Amino acid sequence: MIVLVTGSSGHLGEALMRTLRASGRAALGLDIIAGPFTDEIGSIADRALVARIMQGAEAVLHVATLHKPHVATHAREAFVETNIRGTLILLEEAARARVCAFVMTSTTSTFGDALKPPPGQPAAWIDERVAPVPKNIYGVTKTAAEDLCQLFHRNEGVAAIVLRTSRFFPEEDDDPAARESYADANTKANEYLFRRAAIEDVVDAHLLAIERAPAIGFGKYIVSATTPFAPEDCARLRVDAPRVVSLRAPGWEVEYERRGWRMFPSIDRVYDNALARRELGWRPTWDFKAIVERLRETGDIRGPLAQQVGEKGYHVERFDGAPYPVTGARG
Repeated sequence: MIVLVTGSSGHLGEALMRTLRASGRAALGLDIIAGPFTDEIGSIADRALVARIMQGAEAVLHVATLHKPHVATHAREAFVETNIRGTLILLEEAARARVCAFVMTSTTSTFGDALKPPPGQPAAWIDERVAPVPKNIYGVTKTAAEDLCQLFHRNEGVAAIVLRTSRFFPEEDDDPAARESYADANTKANEYLFRRAAIEDVVDAHLLAIERAPAIGFGKYIVSATTPFAPEDCARLRVDAPRVVSLRAPGWEVEYERRGWRMFPSIDRVYDNALARRELGWRPTWDFKAIVERLRETGDIRGPLAQQVGEKGYHVERFDGAPYPVTGARG
Protein backbone atom coordinates (compact mmCIF):
# COMPACT_ATOMS: atom_id res chain seq x y z
CA MET A 1 0.00 0.00 0.00
CA ILE A 2 1.37 3.42 -1.00
CA VAL A 3 0.35 6.09 1.49
CA LEU A 4 0.27 9.70 0.25
CA VAL A 5 1.14 12.10 3.07
CA THR A 6 0.40 15.78 2.50
CA GLY A 7 2.31 18.31 4.59
CA SER A 8 5.26 15.93 4.85
CA SER A 9 7.75 18.66 5.78
CA GLY A 10 5.70 19.71 8.79
CA HIS A 11 5.76 18.39 12.33
CA LEU A 12 3.10 15.69 12.08
CA GLY A 13 3.78 15.00 8.40
CA GLU A 14 7.42 14.19 9.08
CA ALA A 15 6.50 12.07 12.10
CA LEU A 16 4.11 10.05 9.91
CA MET A 17 6.66 9.65 7.12
CA ARG A 18 9.36 8.57 9.58
CA THR A 19 7.06 6.01 11.16
CA LEU A 20 5.74 4.63 7.87
CA ARG A 21 9.19 4.21 6.35
CA ALA A 22 10.66 2.77 9.54
CA SER A 23 8.00 0.06 9.38
CA GLY A 24 8.80 -0.68 5.73
CA ARG A 25 5.62 0.84 4.29
CA ALA A 26 5.71 2.74 1.01
CA ALA A 27 4.97 6.43 1.54
CA LEU A 28 5.04 9.48 -0.72
CA GLY A 29 5.45 12.92 0.85
CA LEU A 30 3.99 16.13 -0.64
CA ASP A 31 4.65 19.64 0.68
CA ILE A 32 5.13 23.17 -0.60
CA ILE A 33 8.42 23.26 1.33
CA ALA A 34 11.36 20.93 0.74
CA GLY A 35 12.23 18.51 3.50
CA PRO A 36 14.07 15.23 4.12
CA PHE A 37 10.80 13.28 3.89
CA THR A 38 9.21 15.22 1.04
CA ASP A 39 9.29 13.60 -2.40
CA GLU A 40 7.11 16.06 -4.33
CA ILE A 41 7.20 19.83 -3.85
CA GLY A 42 3.97 21.59 -4.68
CA SER A 43 0.54 22.68 -3.50
CA ILE A 44 -2.45 20.48 -2.70
CA ALA A 45 -4.44 23.07 -4.68
CA ASP A 46 -2.52 22.14 -7.86
CA ARG A 47 -4.92 19.68 -9.47
CA ALA A 48 -2.54 18.39 -12.13
CA LEU A 49 0.08 17.59 -9.51
CA VAL A 50 -2.41 15.96 -7.16
CA ALA A 51 -3.93 13.87 -9.95
CA ARG A 52 -0.51 12.62 -10.99
CA ILE A 53 0.75 11.60 -7.57
CA MET A 54 -2.61 10.16 -6.49
CA GLN A 55 -2.20 7.41 -9.08
CA GLY A 56 -1.03 4.31 -7.27
CA ALA A 57 -1.94 5.66 -3.83
CA GLU A 58 -4.17 3.41 -1.77
CA ALA A 59 -4.53 5.72 1.21
CA VAL A 60 -4.20 9.45 1.91
CA LEU A 61 -3.07 11.05 5.16
CA HIS A 62 -4.08 14.67 4.59
CA VAL A 63 -2.09 16.74 7.07
CA ALA A 64 -1.27 19.87 5.00
CA THR A 65 -3.05 23.00 6.21
CA LEU A 66 -2.76 26.64 7.11
CA HIS A 67 -2.82 26.75 10.92
CA LYS A 68 -4.04 29.06 13.64
CA PRO A 69 -0.58 30.74 13.81
CA HIS A 70 -1.12 31.90 10.21
CA VAL A 71 -4.34 33.80 10.96
CA ALA A 72 -2.52 37.09 11.58
CA THR A 73 -0.02 36.68 8.72
CA HIS A 74 -2.04 35.20 5.83
CA ALA A 75 -5.09 36.48 3.98
CA ARG A 76 -8.40 34.72 4.52
CA GLU A 77 -8.38 33.77 0.84
CA ALA A 78 -5.22 31.76 1.47
CA PHE A 79 -7.03 29.71 4.11
CA VAL A 80 -9.88 29.04 1.68
CA GLU A 81 -7.43 28.10 -1.07
CA THR A 82 -5.44 25.65 1.04
CA ASN A 83 -7.84 24.29 3.64
CA ILE A 84 -11.01 24.10 1.54
CA ARG A 85 -10.05 24.06 -2.14
CA GLY A 86 -6.95 21.95 -1.50
CA THR A 87 -9.00 19.41 0.47
CA LEU A 88 -11.67 19.38 -2.25
CA ILE A 89 -9.10 18.62 -4.97
CA LEU A 90 -7.54 15.86 -2.88
CA LEU A 91 -10.96 14.29 -2.27
CA GLU A 92 -11.96 14.51 -5.93
CA GLU A 93 -8.75 12.89 -7.09
CA ALA A 94 -8.89 10.31 -4.29
CA ALA A 95 -12.39 9.38 -5.43
CA ARG A 96 -11.19 9.00 -9.02
CA ALA A 97 -8.24 6.88 -7.90
CA ARG A 98 -10.52 4.79 -5.65
CA VAL A 99 -8.29 5.03 -2.62
CA CYS A 100 -9.15 2.73 0.27
CA ALA A 101 -8.94 5.40 2.99
CA PHE A 102 -8.80 9.19 3.28
CA VAL A 103 -7.72 10.48 6.70
CA MET A 104 -7.87 14.22 7.32
CA THR A 105 -6.06 15.88 10.22
CA SER A 106 -8.38 18.44 11.75
CA THR A 107 -8.19 20.25 15.07
CA THR A 108 -10.01 20.74 18.34
CA SER A 109 -9.81 24.45 17.45
CA THR A 110 -12.93 23.85 15.35
CA PHE A 111 -14.91 23.85 18.61
CA GLY A 112 -13.96 27.51 18.99
CA ASP A 113 -16.09 29.43 21.47
CA ALA A 114 -17.65 26.18 22.74
CA LEU A 115 -14.36 25.69 24.62
CA LYS A 116 -14.79 28.80 26.75
CA PRO A 117 -17.58 28.56 29.38
CA PRO A 118 -18.61 31.84 31.01
CA PRO A 119 -17.06 32.77 34.37
CA GLY A 120 -18.60 30.80 37.20
CA GLN A 121 -19.67 27.93 34.97
CA PRO A 122 -18.19 24.40 35.03
CA ALA A 123 -15.41 23.41 32.67
CA ALA A 124 -16.67 22.37 29.23
CA TRP A 125 -16.70 18.62 28.63
CA ILE A 126 -15.81 18.29 24.95
CA ASP A 127 -16.72 15.20 22.98
CA GLU A 128 -17.97 14.64 19.43
CA ARG A 129 -21.53 15.66 20.36
CA VAL A 130 -20.45 19.27 20.98
CA ALA A 131 -21.30 21.54 18.03
CA PRO A 132 -18.35 23.60 16.72
CA VAL A 133 -18.55 27.38 17.07
CA PRO A 134 -15.51 28.51 15.00
CA LYS A 135 -14.06 31.84 16.06
CA ASN A 136 -11.61 32.54 13.21
CA ILE A 137 -10.97 31.71 9.56
CA TYR A 138 -8.87 28.73 10.57
CA GLY A 139 -11.75 27.09 12.42
CA VAL A 140 -14.24 27.97 9.69
CA THR A 141 -12.14 26.43 6.91
CA LYS A 142 -11.25 23.29 8.89
CA THR A 143 -14.93 22.73 9.71
CA ALA A 144 -15.79 23.15 6.02
CA ALA A 145 -13.06 20.66 5.08
CA GLU A 146 -14.52 18.17 7.56
CA ASP A 147 -17.91 18.59 5.89
CA LEU A 148 -16.33 17.94 2.49
CA CYS A 149 -15.00 14.62 3.79
CA GLN A 150 -18.50 13.64 4.90
CA LEU A 151 -19.95 14.77 1.56
CA PHE A 152 -17.50 12.65 -0.40
CA HIS A 153 -18.25 9.63 1.73
CA ARG A 154 -21.98 10.04 1.19
CA ASN A 155 -21.92 10.94 -2.51
CA GLU A 156 -18.73 9.32 -3.81
CA GLY A 157 -18.21 6.39 -1.43
CA VAL A 158 -14.85 7.64 -0.13
CA ALA A 159 -14.00 6.05 3.23
CA ALA A 160 -13.04 9.18 5.18
CA ILE A 161 -11.95 9.69 8.78
CA VAL A 162 -11.53 13.12 10.40
CA LEU A 163 -9.17 13.33 13.39
CA ARG A 164 -9.63 16.42 15.54
CA THR A 165 -6.23 16.57 17.18
CA SER A 166 -5.49 18.50 20.34
CA ARG A 167 -2.16 20.20 20.97
CA PHE A 168 0.93 18.18 20.08
CA PHE A 169 3.18 20.92 18.69
CA PRO A 170 6.46 21.65 20.51
CA GLU A 171 6.38 25.45 20.13
CA GLU A 172 5.88 27.71 23.14
CA ASP A 173 2.38 28.71 24.18
CA ASP A 174 0.98 31.73 22.32
CA ASP A 175 -0.45 33.14 25.57
CA PRO A 176 2.08 35.58 27.07
CA ALA A 177 0.63 35.08 30.55
CA ALA A 178 1.29 31.33 30.31
CA ARG A 179 4.85 31.91 29.10
CA GLU A 180 5.53 34.32 31.96
CA SER A 181 3.97 32.19 34.68
CA TYR A 182 5.09 28.66 33.81
CA ALA A 183 8.13 26.91 32.40
CA ASP A 184 7.28 25.64 28.91
CA ALA A 185 7.57 21.95 29.86
CA ASN A 186 5.43 22.64 32.97
CA THR A 187 2.65 24.05 30.78
CA LYS A 188 2.78 21.12 28.39
CA ALA A 189 2.81 18.52 31.17
CA ASN A 190 -0.26 20.14 32.73
CA GLU A 191 -2.02 20.07 29.37
CA TYR A 192 -1.81 16.27 29.16
CA LEU A 193 -4.62 16.30 31.70
CA PHE A 194 -7.12 17.87 29.33
CA ARG A 195 -5.86 19.24 25.97
CA ARG A 196 -2.58 17.70 24.71
CA ALA A 197 -1.41 14.49 23.05
CA ALA A 198 2.00 12.94 22.42
CA ILE A 199 3.11 12.88 18.78
CA GLU A 200 3.61 9.10 19.02
CA ASP A 201 -0.05 8.63 19.95
CA VAL A 202 -1.25 11.05 17.25
CA VAL A 203 0.69 9.05 14.64
CA ASP A 204 -0.83 5.80 15.93
CA ALA A 205 -4.34 7.27 15.61
CA HIS A 206 -3.70 8.16 11.96
CA LEU A 207 -2.38 4.72 11.09
CA LEU A 208 -5.31 3.04 12.82
CA ALA A 209 -7.69 5.33 10.93
CA ILE A 210 -6.29 4.01 7.63
CA GLU A 211 -7.05 0.46 8.72
CA ARG A 212 -10.51 1.19 10.13
CA ALA A 213 -11.78 3.65 7.50
CA PRO A 214 -13.25 1.07 5.08
CA ALA A 215 -15.35 -0.50 7.85
CA ILE A 216 -16.38 2.81 9.47
CA GLY A 217 -17.11 4.71 6.25
CA PHE A 218 -17.09 8.15 7.84
CA GLY A 219 -16.25 9.31 11.35
CA LYS A 220 -14.98 12.27 13.35
CA TYR A 221 -12.83 11.64 16.39
CA ILE A 222 -11.13 13.67 19.10
CA VAL A 223 -7.47 12.71 19.42
CA SER A 224 -6.11 13.78 22.79
CA ALA A 225 -4.44 12.10 25.75
CA THR A 226 -6.84 10.12 27.91
CA THR A 227 -8.02 12.41 30.68
CA PRO A 228 -8.24 11.17 34.27
CA PHE A 229 -11.25 13.39 34.83
CA ALA A 230 -14.96 12.60 34.65
CA PRO A 231 -17.83 14.94 33.73
CA GLU A 232 -18.76 15.31 37.39
CA ASP A 233 -15.36 16.95 38.01
CA CYS A 234 -16.07 19.91 35.73
CA ALA A 235 -17.43 22.29 38.35
CA ARG A 236 -14.49 21.74 40.72
CA LEU A 237 -11.95 21.99 37.90
CA ARG A 238 -12.86 25.65 37.38
CA VAL A 239 -12.25 26.59 41.02
CA ASP A 240 -9.62 24.16 42.38
CA ALA A 241 -7.94 22.12 39.65
CA PRO A 242 -4.91 20.99 41.75
CA ARG A 243 -7.18 19.28 44.27
CA VAL A 244 -9.03 17.41 41.52
CA VAL A 245 -5.75 16.36 39.88
CA SER A 246 -4.45 15.02 43.20
CA LEU A 247 -7.64 13.02 43.56
CA ARG A 248 -7.78 11.63 40.00
CA ALA A 249 -4.07 11.34 39.13
CA PRO A 250 -2.02 11.37 42.34
CA GLY A 251 1.75 11.12 42.35
CA TRP A 252 2.72 14.30 40.50
CA GLU A 253 3.15 16.51 43.54
CA VAL A 254 6.68 15.50 44.60
CA GLU A 255 8.15 15.78 41.09
CA TYR A 256 6.47 19.14 40.55
CA GLU A 257 7.74 20.46 43.88
CA ARG A 258 11.26 19.26 43.12
CA ARG A 259 11.25 21.21 39.86
CA GLY A 260 9.46 24.29 41.18
CA TRP A 261 6.52 23.56 38.87
CA ARG A 262 2.87 24.39 39.52
CA MET A 263 -0.46 22.97 38.50
CA PHE A 264 -2.93 25.30 36.78
CA PRO A 265 -5.35 26.70 39.39
CA SER A 266 -8.27 26.35 36.95
CA ILE A 267 -9.06 24.20 33.90
CA ASP A 268 -11.76 25.43 31.51
CA ARG A 269 -12.25 22.45 29.15
CA VAL A 270 -11.61 18.71 28.98
CA TYR A 271 -11.30 16.70 25.76
CA ASP A 272 -12.83 13.22 25.88
CA ASN A 273 -11.24 10.67 23.51
CA ALA A 274 -13.57 7.77 24.40
CA LEU A 275 -15.11 7.50 20.92
CA ALA A 276 -11.70 7.20 19.22
CA ARG A 277 -10.66 4.52 21.69
CA ARG A 278 -13.89 2.63 21.15
CA GLU A 279 -14.31 2.82 17.37
CA LEU A 280 -10.70 3.08 16.15
CA GLY A 281 -9.29 0.74 18.78
CA TRP A 282 -6.86 3.53 19.67
CA ARG A 283 -4.88 3.03 22.87
CA PRO A 284 -2.89 6.19 23.59
CA THR A 285 0.12 5.45 25.79
CA TRP A 286 1.00 8.90 27.06
CA ASP A 287 -1.45 10.29 29.60
CA PHE A 288 -0.56 12.67 32.44
CA LYS A 289 0.67 9.95 34.79
CA ALA A 290 2.89 8.44 32.10
CA ILE A 291 4.31 11.86 31.24
CA VAL A 292 5.19 12.54 34.89
CA GLU A 293 6.89 9.15 35.07
CA ARG A 294 8.87 9.82 31.89
CA LEU A 295 9.86 13.21 33.32
CA ARG A 296 11.03 11.52 36.52
CA GLU A 297 13.07 8.94 34.60
CA THR A 298 14.52 11.02 31.77
CA GLY A 299 14.13 14.67 32.76
CA ASP A 300 12.19 15.31 29.53
CA ILE A 301 8.49 15.00 28.75
CA ARG A 302 9.26 14.38 25.05
CA GLY A 303 9.58 10.94 23.56
CA PRO A 304 12.17 9.83 20.95
CA LEU A 305 9.96 10.66 17.95
CA ALA A 306 9.25 14.19 19.17
CA GLN A 307 12.95 14.72 19.72
CA GLN A 308 13.82 13.42 16.24
CA VAL A 309 11.32 15.70 14.50
CA GLY A 310 12.12 18.73 16.66
CA GLU A 311 10.53 22.15 16.25
CA LYS A 312 9.33 23.23 12.82
CA GLY A 313 7.81 26.62 13.48
CA TYR A 314 5.07 28.16 11.36
CA HIS A 315 6.87 31.12 9.79
CA VAL A 316 10.26 31.83 8.28
CA GLU A 317 10.54 35.07 10.21
CA ARG A 318 10.80 35.45 13.99
CA PHE A 319 8.48 37.56 16.13
CA ASP A 320 9.63 39.53 19.13
CA GLY A 321 8.46 38.05 22.42
CA ALA A 322 6.14 35.42 20.92
CA PRO A 323 6.30 32.24 18.84
CA TYR A 324 3.88 33.86 16.38
CA PRO A 325 1.47 36.83 16.26
CA VAL A 326 -2.02 36.12 17.58
CA THR A 327 -3.97 39.32 16.93
CA GLY A 328 -5.57 40.55 13.78
CA ALA A 329 -6.32 38.80 10.51
CA ARG A 330 -5.32 39.76 7.00
CA GLY A 331 -7.68 39.96 4.08
